[in-house]
Amino acid sequence: MGPLDGVRVVELTDELSAWAGKLMADLGADVIVVEPPGGSRQRSYGPFLDDEPGPERSLYWWHYNTSKHSVVLDGSDATDRARLATLVGGADVLLAAHALDRASFAADNERLITVSVLAPENSVDLTLLAEGGPAWSCGYDDHTLPPVRGGGNQGFHTASHWAVISTLVALLEREESGLGQHIDVSALAASNVTTELATYGWLSCGVEVQRQTGRHANSVVSMPTQLRCADGRYVNAGIIARKPAEFDIVLAWLDSHGLRDEFPLTAFLEMGSAGMEITGATLRDDPVVLEVVMSVREAQEFVANRVPAYEFFTSAQRFGLAAGIVYAPEELFDDPHLQARGWPTAVEHPELGTTHTYPGAPYRFSATPWAITRRAPLLGEDQPLLAP
Repeated sequence: MGPLDGVRVVELTDELSAWAGKLMADLGADVIVVEPPGGSRQRSYGPFLDDEPGPERSLYWWHYNTSKHSVVLDGSDATDRARLATLVGGADVLLAAHALDRASFAADNERLITVSVLAPENSVDLTLLAEGGPAWSCGYDDHTLPPVRGGGNQGFHTASHWAVISTLVALLEREESGLGQHIDVSALAASNVTTELATYGWLSCGVEVQRQTGRHANSVVSMPTQLRCADGRYVNAGIIARKPAEFDIVLAWLDSHGLRDEFPLTAFLEMGSAGMEITGATLRDDPVVLEVVMSVREAQEFVANRVPAYEFFTSAQRFGLAAGIVYAPEELFDDPHLQARGWPTAVEHPELGTTHTYPGAPYRFSATPWAITRRAPLLGEDQPLLAP
């Protein structure tokens, strides 16, 4: 039984809000996705299983529609409109990627929560991220290069996350009031509030952030954090030290690799370990203090030049030092930490007689577990759910 067990969601299919429906479905909600005749356009999006296009072979559809049910309704047909009204009349949530008139749907269901995820006409994920602001902050220190949009439909996902968060709050409020409400999510606003300093820095201080490779965009250039390791792979390491205990950890980390005596700046690390005043003023005025602080960065590069990226990552983690290996997406499935958490998820496809591995959830509930209860539905597979 999932945390949203007993909640019925009617989703009017669209890629802008599909992620919201998936999140709620995998959390246990009974999500019925309503498709038009011929099926959702998401079924036409590649890649496809074995590179063979087909409405039941779209990996895009598979990913965004796990645990859902599918019914087909023709909005131009009076009978089907009546069926939709009956379906919504027994639902807790109506989710759509267009404006909804709650009054028309909630006339016989005052507990209904309607959720509209809205975006400018003809928007795609790229235009949402560009107009919303995140794309400006993503890219490289070399500003002769254009911004870089993050992959994976981040604009759609951000809007969907806000839709789910808002829906959960509305469900809780309904326990007190007994009434539903309407939720209006702006995909542009959702993207914009994720820009961190970019928006608020401009509104509050008039500062404009600049892109920095693998680092937070900022109006001030920060120190690079990417390191190439002995095996040619990269890690992202933001290790800093200001207090004696923090220098002790860096020294212990060097010891774990047998590199303390070999590292030429160990004396500076030991000075930091012994204690010294490290402030903005001393960093500016005392070159020795600057050398002590910079020796931490040099220590990271020294280790990276001598060990593979995964060893750098895991050894830094053991000592509580901030570091992450740069993975290709498919490599995540083999990561021991995610394996131990059960993140790679086997999903059966009985119609194909096969089982496929899906990405799991980033959270675990001890009492009400998340689960992919079934693969994405075949077109109209759950038509019996509709009233005659």
